[in-house]
Amino acid sequence: MKILITGGCGFVGSNLAIYLKKKIKNVKISSLDSLLREGSLENKKRLIKSKIKNYKINIENYKKIKLLPKFDLVIDCCAEPAIEISKKEPDRVFNTNLVGTFNILKKCDKDRANIIFLSSSRVYSIYNLRKIIKNSNLKKSLKIKKKIDEKFPTDSASSLYGFTKFASEKLIKEFFFVNKLKFIINRFGVIAGPWQFGKQDQGFVPLWVARHINKMKLSYIGFGGKGNQVRDVIHIDDVSNIIYLQILKFKEIYNETFNIGGGPLNAISLKNLTAKCEKITKHKIKIGSISKTSNFDIPYYVTNNSKIKKFYKWKPGKSIDQIIKDIYNWLIKNKMVHKYFK
Repeated sequence: MKILITGGCGFVGSNLAIYLKKKIKNVKISSLDSLLREGSLENKKRLIKSKIKNYKINIENYKKIKLLPKFDLVIDCCAEPAIEISKKEPDRVFNTNLVGTFNILKKCDKDRANIIFLSSSRVYSIYNLRKIIKNSNLKKSLKIKKKIDEKFPTDSASSLYGFTKFASEKLIKEFFFVNKLKFIINRFGVIAGPWQFGKQDQGFVPLWVARHINKMKLSYIGFGGKGNQVRDVIHIDDVSNIIYLQILKFKEIYNETFNIGGGPLNAISLKNLTAKCEKITKHKIKIGSISKTSNFDIPYYVTNNSKIKKFYKWKPGKSIDQIIKDIYNWLIKNKMVHKYFK
C-alpha cells in the first residue's frame, strides 16, 4: 500500500506517518508539506529517520501535485488551523483549506485513491455551542453533561476556518459520489501530545506545560478571564490508532463522518490544566486575566464518541494526566524545542 499524508511535517501528520510506518507491513508512506509552519523542519528530521520522504510542495499547486507518484490512499492532515488567522489572512485560510482539498481530490481521482479527511469540531455552530453555557453556569462547566455528536447544528457561523473544513467535507461527498471512491471524515476536537509546537489559540496544552516549565507568563482569555472554559483532549497516539483501525477496515466501513475526541473523562478547564501543570513541573507562574475574547471563541466543547465506538469498538486509551505527562517528558528531553513556545 502507498499512502500520502498531506501536512506530513505538521504535528498530526508527522506522528501519524511514523506510527503507521511501524504498524503496517509493506507500506510506503510519503509526506506532502511546504515546510512553512514553525517546527516543520524538526518534524521533517523525524520523518527522515523513519525513511519517509517529504515532497516540499504547496497544496495550492496542483501542477506539481499531479506529477507525484500514484497513491492508494490519501490522509489529508493539511490545514491552516488557527481560528484567529481567519480574520487576519482569510485568503491564506481559504486557499490552504478548501482549494487545497480540491487539489487533493483531483489527485485522488487521477490515482483512484481513497481518502481519510481530518476535519474539525469547529464545523459546529458557534451560536449553539455558546448556548450550552448560556443555559448553565460557566463556573460549573466541568459538570455539564452535554456531549457533541455528529448531528449537532452546523447551519450558522463557525468561523472561516470552520466553514472551509465543512465545505471540504461537502466537496469530498460530492466529488466521491460522482467518482465512486471511498472516504472517511473525522471531526477531531483538541489533539495534543509530543512534537506539537502550540500557540494560545491552537495547541494550548503543550503551550501551558512549556510555559510552566520555563516560568513564563500566561493568561486566561475570555468568558470572564477565570479559566473556566472547557475542552476535551485526545492524545495523538489515540488519533493515530483510530486512523490505523479505519485503514484496516476501509473495505467494510466507509463514506461515514465521525466525531472523535477525548470525551468526558478527558475534559478539562484551563484552570484545572494550570493546577496539573503546577503539580508536574513544581512551578507556579503568574496567570493573567483578560475578560473579553474573539467572536469565534467558544466556552465549551466535549465530544460524544458513541458512533466511532459503535463502528470500531474503540475508545481513547490515554487519560488527560498521561497526555500532560507525555508532553512534559518530551519537553524535558528535548530542550531545543523550547524556543517555539516563547
